[in-house]
Amino acid sequence: MSLLAAGTLPEGCVVDVRWQGEICRARITNKGRQAVAVGEVVMLELPHEYPAATRVYGEGFTMLSQTGGTLGQPEDIGGYTDRKHYRIPEPGDALTVYNALALTPPQGESLLLGFTSCRRFSGRFHVRARSIQVTMDGEGRMLGAGESWELEELCRWRGADAAALWTKLAARIETHHPRLAWAAPPEGWCSWYCFGPSVTAQQVRDNLEWIGKNAPFLRYVQIDDGYQPAMGDWLETGAAFGGDIRSVLKEIKERGFEPAIWVAPFIAEAKSRLFQEHPEWFMQAADGTPLASNQVTFGGWRRGPWYALDATNAGARAHLTQVFRTMNRDWGCTYFKMDANFWGAMHGARLRDPKATRIEAYRMGMRAIVEGAGPSFLLGCNHPMWPSLGLIHGSRSSGDISRKWGTIKKVSEENLRRAWQNGRLWWNDPDALVLLGALPEEEFLFHVAATLATGGMLLSGDDLTKMPAARLALLKKLRPTGVAAQFDAELRVGRMKLPGRELVFLLNWEDRAAAARFAVPGSKRVRDYLTGVDLGVRNGVVDLGEMAAHSGRVLEVV
Repeated sequence: MSLLAAGTLPEGCVVDVRWQGEICRARITNKGRQAVAVGEVVMLELPHEYPAATRVYGEGFTMLSQTGGTLGQPEDIGGYTDRKHYRIPEPGDALTVYNALALTPPQGESLLLGFTSCRRFSGRFHVRARSIQVTMDGEGRMLGAGESWELEELCRWRGADAAALWTKLAARIETHHPRLAWAAPPEGWCSWYCFGPSVTAQQVRDNLEWIGKNAPFLRYVQIDDGYQPAMGDWLETGAAFGGDIRSVLKEIKERGFEPAIWVAPFIAEAKSRLFQEHPEWFMQAADGTPLASNQVTFGGWRRGPWYALDATNAGARAHLTQVFRTMNRDWGCTYFKMDANFWGAMHGARLRDPKATRIEAYRMGMRAIVEGAGPSFLLGCNHPMWPSLGLIHGSRSSGDISRKWGTIKKVSEENLRRAWQNGRLWWNDPDALVLLGALPEEEFLFHVAATLATGGMLLSGDDLTKMPAARLALLKKLRPTGVAAQFDAELRVGRMKLPGRELVFLLNWEDRAAAARFAVPGSKRVRDYLTGVDLGVRNGVVDLGEMAAHSGRVLEVV
């Protein structure tokens, strides 16, 4: 792949591109006599000759958007895409992905293009039949006469080992955005997947009691959406919760567990006290009124349309700090599941600071949250991916789980495609583990294997008061390892190297039975990790016969 001249946009502006080995830095300069509005900046035009059968993987701007498939037939991995669901403007004649693009042809080396910083701008790749356009979104901000902007850093690597390329990307990202350190991936319990927005104080207490007696390793007891009276009023308790939120959190602490809570920090509904009292803190439409999110993007999944805090506003930042400081210092919360963070970087809005981009606004808000949360774990959920770098301890790596095969299949692929991030950028959160329900046994074991393979956080999503002994015994085996399995390109066989042993993950994604086979070096004892069945000493190839459709297995090799 050779390099063509960089684009110059708009008129009077020049993009200066500088390569140092595999690292590319660029700057846009306005050489004209008047300020200009900068939209999308074309950094590079890269011609390519990759065939249609070339595998593609691309990240999304949002957590819920990923791209897979091939150049000839790209596929949406995430169910809620940037283009369709979030209505982020993209060219109609190209496949657009954000921040990281991997291409693996049927023969030859893989190519990885990745932005390694995200301080001010969102990086994009527009992939067409014979070219890749590398761009930055200037968001229409004004570039003064004689003024320059440093754009985000881009890296380009090639190699036969695709996993090694992702490792390089993660290492380079950390030089710009040092990871917020947290010793180990958290494990706990979440109320959402058993009680949803109708969660009550008594349901939380009942599960807390069960955890204390049966599974004390579920350290974080997390109350999800539903406790608050309105979106935005996080320091109040809704009548439907059936008890004071502070009292329940206090009980969690008194039992020796960590109080954890769900917050959607950047959004509020129109009826909320926050919006009614401080409309000036919110992103604005062109006429200066607060911008309803459904005017430019998805309006919100509950109690919408939402309004988004403008973190370039000092009052909004002070509010964010105060909410998290109150929950941490006064309420005892040490874990925050932050949802709907995308709206903190919502496009199409007018900000208090006209020079700031939406990336800068979001990162200003997140820094205010980090300040207020103190020594607490911060989980990003439904967040803008690269803008969150260095500002969260954990990152949801998939959409919501449900007890249906279609969802399990989709969520598992989303999680495993992002396994390279776990323990490098943050701890991945593959969403809750659900061990109860009407799933066929094969599909249930697939879900268990795929979740454990992420190596990330593990939170139970069941009403644990209904957990039978056999499922409890399994839950006790599914402890976070902190190490993600490395899979083949088809995500069928994954290997997780651990001290003194190896876990091998076999996943059958197909609607028909498939061979269960993997290789071991020399003579090794093999055991079914989930059932405990000893499969004896094996040498070379381990052939376990056929796996049923939609099934998964975990083998321990020692």
